[in-house]
Amino acid sequence: MPQTVDTIERQNKVQQIKANIKERIDAKLSEPYDTTRNSGYWWRALKHGKVNFNDSTMGYPKFLKFCYKTYVWGDRAFNSYDSAYVVGTGKNWKLILKNENWIDRYIGKPFSDVKMIMGSNLVSNIGVSLSFMAVSVGYSFSLTGGGKSSKKADFSFTCARFTADAYYWENRNDMNVIYKHDNSDEGRQKMRQSGLERKAMGLTAYYFFNNRRYAQAAAYCYSKYQKRSAGSWLAGISLQHYDVKFNVDQLSEEALAYIPDPSAAPRILYNDYCLLVGYGHNWVLGRKWLFNLTFTPYLGYRYNILEEDPGAFSLNLRGRMGLVYNHKNFFAGLQGYADHHRYKNNDSHLFNTYMTFSILGGIRF
Repeated sequence: MPQTVDTIERQNKVQQIKANIKERIDAKLSEPYDTTRNSGYWWRALKHGKVNFNDSTMGYPKFLKFCYKTYVWGDRAFNSYDSAYVVGTGKNWKLILKNENWIDRYIGKPFSDVKMIMGSNLVSNIGVSLSFMAVSVGYSFSLTGGGKSSKKADFSFTCARFTADAYYWENRNDMNVIYKHDNSDEGRQKMRQSGLERKAMGLTAYYFFNNRRYAQAAAYCYSKYQKRSAGSWLAGISLQHYDVKFNVDQLSEEALAYIPDPSAAPRILYNDYCLLVGYGHNWVLGRKWLFNLTFTPYLGYRYNILEEDPGAFSLNLRGRMGLVYNHKNFFAGLQGYADHHRYKNNDSHLFNTYMTFSILGGIRF
């Protein structure tokens, strides 16, 4: 439909307002100011966007000077690399736009004689991530269902010696479910099912043993450049919480036929407390490309919150892949991630998987 004259005029006014705001900001930042290195220089530099965290002559007040000294100490103690292998990008900020595509899958026996296989359809999220130095926060939401069917949030801190990340995700998309009675001659019953809510949250932290030559941040945070190929063993902890709930009022009659007591619909609810070990490697492919693979088996204790015998041995595997292309202050990449969980006790077993593939692009500034 052709745009009306009023619509075109409104769009022109909006563009003009944006241009005026940008012009005023640029003019303010480019104004000359007093560069005398005294106690007020840091404030004048801040108003003109000229603060340099690596400059010891900024004239910070006592508290900010303490923060600056703490930053310098931390940078030297935790973020020091062999410059023949790893160098900084020269920028503190990064803005990333990404498209995440992911599925979650569950195989288990919610009852003693019923086997169940559940798999979600591919979920496509769009998200944004903002990073400052070692800290990054991100959020993404579903492109379908008004953004309510799935969403993710994450936080990470990455330096040379270690990394720590926390996440939360939930998915309410329909699932393809297969039920099978062990003591029945009937074949499997496959159906599309709504009313399944899946939520997970967790915290993972691990230490890099070859932290002088290997930079995980070059592959996943884009805050470093890996100049020569290198790898590192790593070790740490993983804490995770899973919750998969069936809303009985939304289940089909076919599905209810496999649930002995609809008032006690099956639910997956557990916490994992694990130790992990693994290995990561960066391959430098020419001047602008970098490829990373990281594998981390982890094992520990699983607490099944709703079971009479809650304790179980947990054996899991996590894999990660990253491909990065750098061009000046711009970068683009592909990321893959898979997290597999398995446990078994005398009465039941569960195998669940979460997998994601992301396409992203960003800018350093």
